[in-house]
Amino acid sequence: MLLRENGSSIAHAAVVQRQLLHGELPIRTGYVEAVAVRRDRRREGHGRAVMAEAERVIAAAYDLGALSTGLEGFYERTGWERWLGPTYVLAPSGLTRTDEDDGGVLVLRTPTSPDLDLTGPLACDWRYGDVW
Repeated sequence: MLLRENGSSIAHAAVVQRQLLHGELPIRTGYVEAVAVRRDRRREGHGRAVMAEAERVIAAAYDLGALSTGLEGFYERTGWERWLGPTYVLAPSGLTRTDEDDGGVLVLRTPTSPDLDLTGPLACDWRYGDVW
């Protein structure tokens, strides 16, 4: 999602397809990343606008939305829920704890979301760099 004004980018967000595992249940997930608003245009609703479009895409195409953030409150206002259980990654060497990400992962339920226990384990698929 890209928000432009007069040919200039103001805000953006990306939704990428990932697979999360809740226990042993694989979940097709729209993962939000690269959310940003140009510094001189912050606090004008542009971040909310690109997130509303990302949430629309997630609800239409995925069984769950997810993201990782250190920001408190912004996402929760629109229905995102903080994952309270332990986090993992399905690394090439096997299931690996990502305790530094505990408390920083949020999920957004969609009409097709399975039952979730927010205190249970959640694992993401492997990728290079920041896995969450």
